[in-house]
Amino acid sequence: MVTFTIEDHEGNRQEVEAPDDMGLSLMEILKASEYPVLATCGGMALCATCHVEILEGGADDLGEATDVELDQLENLPEYFPTSRLACQVRISPDLEGAVIKLRGEDN
Repeated sequence: MVTFTIEDHEGNRQEVEAPDDMGLSLMEILKASEYPVLATCGGMALCATCHVEILEGGADDLGEATDVELDQLENLPEYFPTSRLACQVRISPDLEGAVIKLRGEDN
């Protein structure tokens, strides 16, 4: 299991624990934890509605975003050097202790 913190759109933070041995994406964990993540495309990196920002920890260890992911991020009105699509981030020990802010659409 890996534990990380999610910061919602209002700035509230909550720890989330997720299995790191099932190949799940961060988007799947966020949806299962009932965070307001639209994930309109179902995790295909086509809509960017699961946009998150890695505020602390994890960003360097997660590796670079793919070209497909960057294409979506660059089309957003606002994105950051530590922005990622939650559907493209796999739950792994690299997320241990990370703080992740929800940035995507929430309704």
